[in-house]
Amino acid sequence: MIKVTRLNGEEFYINPDLIQYIERTPDTVITLTNDKKVVVKEGVEEVIQRIVAFKRQIFACVQYKDELVGE
Repeated sequence: MIKVTRLNGEEFYINPDLIQYIERTPDTVITLTNDKKVVVKEGVEEVIQRIVAFKRQIFACVQYKDELVGE
């Protein structure tokens, strides 16, 4: 999950696997796979960086587990 902030300052978490696309309009709008839209304070680049960091964390855990079992 990645942390993002609504325009009113409320922080919440989104599953990045459910993000369909992100657009700048000029606010950052995240559209989920169920077509729900969320407007956040973070810029598009910041959201993408958080997604990349989250994915790296997941894949590092998978790689570490594979190394432990000798695959």
